[in-house]
Amino acid sequence: MSEKMSTRGSGAKKGAPKYANKFAYVHNKGSKKTQAILALPVDGLCRRCTDQIQWRKQYRKYKPLTAAKKCVSCQLKKVKKAYHVLCDDCARAKKVCAKCQDDGKIIDDFNPKNSLEAQKDDQELERRLANMRERERRSYRRKIERGDIKPSDVPDLSDDDGDFDFTDSEDESNDEEKLA
Repeated sequence: MSEKMSTRGSGAKKGAPKYANKFAYVHNKGSKKTQAILALPVDGLCRRCTDQIQWRKQYRKYKPLTAAKKCVSCQLKKVKKAYHVLCDDCARAKKVCAKCQDDGKIIDDFNPKNSLEAQKDDQELERRLANMRERERRSYRRKIERGDIKPSDVPDLSDDDGDFDFTDSEDESNDEEKLA
């Protein structure tokens, strides 16, 4: 069987596009809708479907769902992610892609953290960083971005009174002499 190929009316093959893009698409940085779309997780899909949804997000073609859709397997309105046809439970149980229902390798397994937990973790990190000096704050953010440390490794300085040590070294040495 021959592959499908787009042709002109006369049957001649098409050439290269007349106008090629000179630069990549750039999102509107201040758009709350774009930030919300880019923050949505892509999980439970095969490689091909993941690439398709990432492309849609990258070029602002992604349209999030406004209401839950019906799952084609269990017939319940549980599909909350755009372009998916199976709910997370059915896709996990069948071990198939939630979009194309292919039983190949699922690359992005279902994320155990939901958006509420991730938001709570972000708020906790911001609370910890708020108690630091600007220089320390930037340093910890850089280390987190590079992957040197985890956000949970950032010290909590809210209950700490600062770097000053109030204990007197003479008192400690006297206490040790009394114990000996």
